[in-house]
Amino acid sequence: MKAIRLHELEGPRGLRYEDVPEPEPGPGEVVVRLRAAALNRRDAFATRGQYPGVKPDILPAVPGSDGSGEVVARGEGAEGPEEGREVVIHPSLYWGDDPRIPGKDYRILGLPDDGTFAQFVKIPAENVFPKPSHLSHEEAAALPLAALTAYRALVTRGRLEEGETVVVPGVGGGVATFLVQISRSLGARVFVTSGSDEKIERAKELGAEDGVNYNAENWSKELKGMTGGADLSVDSIGGEVFNALVSLSKPGGRVVVFGATAGPAPKTMTIMMALKHLDVLGTAMGTAEEFGAMLDLYAEHGLKPAINHTFPIEEAGAALEYMETGEGMGKIVLEIPA
Repeated sequence: MKAIRLHELEGPRGLRYEDVPEPEPGPGEVVVRLRAAALNRRDAFATRGQYPGVKPDILPAVPGSDGSGEVVARGEGAEGPEEGREVVIHPSLYWGDDPRIPGKDYRILGLPDDGTFAQFVKIPAENVFPKPSHLSHEEAAALPLAALTAYRALVTRGRLEEGETVVVPGVGGGVATFLVQISRSLGARVFVTSGSDEKIERAKELGAEDGVNYNAENWSKELKGMTGGADLSVDSIGGEVFNALVSLSKPGGRVVVFGATAGPAPKTMTIMMALKHLDVLGTAMGTAEEFGAMLDLYAEHGLKPAINHTFPIEEAGAALEYMETGEGMGKIVLEIPA
């Protein structure tokens, strides 16, 4: 089969499109013929060795966590979708028995395990779910890691309720677009920030009520006037933005954190957090039950993910470099030939 493999931890240029042996399923495993895969920031970090478990001794290896295709082989004792069934891959491997936190064997598909940037992938049978019928393979492949992260942040950790106000800073990336869609589908008012007026308008098409450009002076005050305060904010930026979200929160509000692209928050406003009785919660990825609930939500509401750009799989390196420019909005997808 053809696959993208990482040979050197030198960024996307360490990727090669080459022939590799086709995987065979072991007990409890299935092999999925992939029709599409999608990119995440994790993939770019991994190509530079900037992700836990990614070291030179695991190379060469196939990156990629997100994928959609059909089951073509099943190992002994493998349950779940039959051969020929169209499926989407749940990338949280071996979460464990405690839904609150992953166990010691937990990891994400794609480095160190061979992932989805290939024509075939081998995965535990419990990690494949029926593809929502209203989605194409490209659309289904865009969901797994980012939409699961968004669902857990909003529903499990954020305890979002109908009618509440949600703030999503830095809309544009994959997870942020899913935060907007899921919040709106659950009956929340959604507001966003971006450095691009065009992305704010696109977020409105996905369900946001309004937004502010964070390049404007006093953007956080403008956002507070617009929203009246946030019941729930979901932060992937950190830095000064975290403190702005604390200021924006209503008494008893929640701030859920799943990333910090701008680094640590300086002089964290702990006193305001205490006086407002805020809940500050961390989250990452999610369980199989949450993954299934996320897929059901997308099927029930007929939601489709925002697709930024599609590349042929042999251009995976160029796709990662494009992702890192921050251009466009939504997920970047790789087309995989049969």
